[in-house]
Amino acid sequence: MNGLVFLIPVALLLGLGGLAAFFWSLRTGQFDDLDGAAARILIEDEDAD
Repeated sequence: MNGLVFLIPVALLLGLGGLAAFFWSLRTGQFDDLDGAAARILIEDEDAD
């Protein structure tokens, strides 16, 4: 029972931290171009030797 007193607040803080990170990534545009990176890997670089 003593462990739950420690684990529940830690779990809540981690969950809130993850939620804050998700909303930060939405606000800064991290999810604006989901297909761009997948398409850029197929484009041949002209500077390649």
